[in-house]
Amino acid sequence: MSSPAVRGRLEVVTETISQDQERQLVDSVPKGLLIRGQWRPAGDGGTVDVHDPSTGELLATIASATPEDGMAALAAADAAQASWARSAPRARAEILRKAFELVTARADDFALLMTLEMGKPLADSRAEVAYGAEFLRWFSEQTNRVSGRYSVAPDGAARLLVTKRPVGPSLLITPWNFPLAMGTRKIGPALAAGCTVVFKPATLTPLTTLLLAQTLIEAGVPDGVVNVIPTRHAGAVTGPLIRDPRLRKLSFTGSTEVGRRLIADSAEQVLRVSMELGGNAPLLVFEDADLEQAVDGAMLAKLRNGGEACTAANRLLVHRSVAEEFTRRLAERFSRHTVGRGTLPDTKIGPLVDDDTRDKVERLVTAAVAGGARVVTGGAKIPGPGYFYQPTVLTDLPADAEILREEIFGPVAPIVVFDTEDEAVRLANSTEYGLVAYAFTKDLNRGLRLAERLDTGMVGINTGIVSNPAAPFGGVKQSGIGREGGLEGIEEYLETRYVGIADPFAGLDKDS
Repeated sequence: MSSPAVRGRLEVVTETISQDQERQLVDSVPKGLLIRGQWRPAGDGGTVDVHDPSTGELLATIASATPEDGMAALAAADAAQASWARSAPRARAEILRKAFELVTARADDFALLMTLEMGKPLADSRAEVAYGAEFLRWFSEQTNRVSGRYSVAPDGAARLLVTKRPVGPSLLITPWNFPLAMGTRKIGPALAAGCTVVFKPATLTPLTTLLLAQTLIEAGVPDGVVNVIPTRHAGAVTGPLIRDPRLRKLSFTGSTEVGRRLIADSAEQVLRVSMELGGNAPLLVFEDADLEQAVDGAMLAKLRNGGEACTAANRLLVHRSVAEEFTRRLAERFSRHTVGRGTLPDTKIGPLVDDDTRDKVERLVTAAVAGGARVVTGGAKIPGPGYFYQPTVLTDLPADAEILREEIFGPVAPIVVFDTEDEAVRLANSTEYGLVAYAFTKDLNRGLRLAERLDTGMVGINTGIVSNPAAPFGGVKQSGIGREGGLEGIEEYLETRYVGIADPFAGLDKDS
């Protein structure tokens, strides 16, 4: 059953992708666990149901890994580690480059699959395919750039050789909101560095990962180098892996609450960890900003992926002198955004991923309004089927509103007014999170000051999007540890080895 696209609650739009096309694609995706190069059922025959969030209907049923399956995957990764680490950098590069080409060639399939299982509009899914595939190409180019150094000790009595080597078998845990890009952003550098992986995708959106795994096999990834274990028992499956001495690395993207627990669990084996956790991104609009540019940036920063992104602008901080006009323009743009099933051609905002996510958004908005906030546009659920919520703009929020502290993960823009740059910075930094901040100003000096004063791992100046495979992605404070992408991304999967060499001239006349 297809949901209509609605502007508010009206306007039906014709569907252009048939249900037969959707079913054929879903049927073509492997439904098992990938262990040691083989697709296999779960050990106890357990399954996970995957639903279409725009209708609530069942899309597919896949295998759900048991703890024993998880250990089998780790054993496969451990067995393949030595040979993969010794493989020629160029060989690893060619496999990743081939994977990039295959994902790009299948862009329509990947995009439609993401839209079906996650809900985002096809335009957003296509953008994610281009972005996600680029990590495979970027890290294919980094395999040959891992380097070390050779130098003479200061006293001349030794030679110092510094090299890099793979960390070892790595557990990769990804969220549901960017099913392809979160996978390639971890798999790309791991494979480039020479690490084997056990990959646990989110149970809400595992199909994209399974198609990616199938594509990696076709690209030439050897058996056991990539193992995939979707499961509805995440803690029971990943816990033993984290405690196993064969595992040497954990990379997790998800909530700060879960990240804290995983960091604590990782202490037993002193694992290398990379954590990309929650966000509460401020978007600052100053009195001298180009308002059209600022509104365009806010639309990107807030409504990309329907607001279901850790980089989404969670708080819009606007100078008092332009707040009324900015709010008017933003609300007008929000109200024009058509909400509907992601496969429909006019859809700009898809459903939220499940009912729990929509309930959280509704609760945050309801509490803010009860505390005195004013709804400028939107502010309510859209009747189902599916988990739709109106694009919403709020003003006059109380300073202690929960919606200003919590990650919204939905199409809701709370606007807060400020009077001075110092006040804006104070408001922006008044959170335990520190992933990204956005700022709009024509003053170059102010932009440079903000880049240094905002307590985040990333800052966007006059832009509403910062993610780029060639740039380091990550946060500070409780938004995480480590970086993904850029030159830094591969370093997360490498360790440094120092070799001391006795003076080769010892006993010889050094002037000879």
